Amino acid sequence: MVSPAIALAFLPFVVTLLIRYRHYFRLFYRAVLVRRLQDYLTGVPQEERAFQYVLTHAIPGDPQHLLETFDHWSIHCEYLSNLGPQKAKILERLIYEKAPLTVLELGTYCGYATIVIAQALPLGARIYSVEMDTRKAAVAEKVIRLAGFDDDTVELIVGPSEDIIPQLKEKYGLLRADLVFMDHGIRGYLRDLQMLEAHDLLPEGATVLADNIIFPGAPRFLQYAKACGKYKWRVHRTSLPYFRGIPDGMAQLTYTGLQ
Repeated sequence: MVSPAIALAFLPFVVTLLIRYRHYFRLFYRAVLVRRLQDYLTGVPQEERAFQYVLTHAIPGDPQHLLETFDHWSIHCEYLSNLGPQKAKILERLIYEKAPLTVLELGTYCGYATIVIAQALPLGARIYSVEMDTRKAAVAEKVIRLAGFDDDTVELIVGPSEDIIPQLKEKYGLLRADLVFMDHGIRGYLRDLQMLEAHDLLPEGATVLADNIIFPGAPRFLQYAKACGKYKWRVHRTSLPYFRGIPDGMAQLTYTGLQ
């Protein structure tokens, strides 16, 4: 047994730890514990629960209202790792600035970022969105169509990014990606960037925007982007969606094609 004196000695340290990392403890509680409990109680995956909420409360064909409904769910009901409004503004501003005609999205999840991109694209532009999880892809498909975007604007491709990227030209007709948005597993960021280069899918001036490069972080991806000499780069400092106390960032790369 630990003596009361020793326990009291450690108390200030524990309190300091709880205060300093309170946002991370809250994230763990909402993103892990609450989710697992609701999964067990309802028998319905979280993404499907979120869609049912959106279906009930959002206005069909109104992308902005749909995004706001997702935000309300994530703040007041259950945490959902969407792009969130703060990062959405960065992505939206970049699309308005670059006006890409072809966008490759790696990691569709529930379709939140897909809608952000789709509503900002110029007329005639198209998104190729890759999601490896079939269950999440099924939810994303319903969300994207509910927002009012059809196959001509958004083509949803189901499968691992490392399998899909080599097939993009011949099977899906994507000859070049003017903008690439990476929001899938961060361990795949560097691999997929190099695959895009190897398959000549990045034209000169193409933009790559990678999320979560600070939390949980993608150091090897950033190191490569800075050292390889092929990119101009910058980092947009922001925070984790719905958790302003947790710093995060998005890396913006511009492909120069130089070696």
